[in-house]
Amino acid sequence: MKIVKQMSTYCPKCAKHTEHTLKLYSKGPVSGLKRGNRVAVRKRTGYIGKVKGKATVTKLAKRQKVLLKCKVCGYSVERVIGSRTKKKLELKQE
Repeated sequence: MKIVKQMSTYCPKCAKHTEHTLKLYSKGPVSGLKRGNRVAVRKRTGYIGKVKGKATVTKLAKRQKVLLKCKVCGYSVERVIGSRTKKKLELKQE
């Protein structure tokens, strides 16, 4: 799915429509020291009968996110483009 690099949309900080630059959203690395991860690892160790594992169901499509950055004030907002889509987002070459 191709999207434009710039678009005019509402900025909540300026409270009006301004030009925004788009950047593809990418999640950062997951920390192994967070409480949920520590608990999950502890549950999976040892010889206890049935323990929590990874989910067997995988979703067929992702919700694609972009970061919108206002050119006037520099405020950035996350936005989901479309609903669930199988195609990856890519910025158009103009």
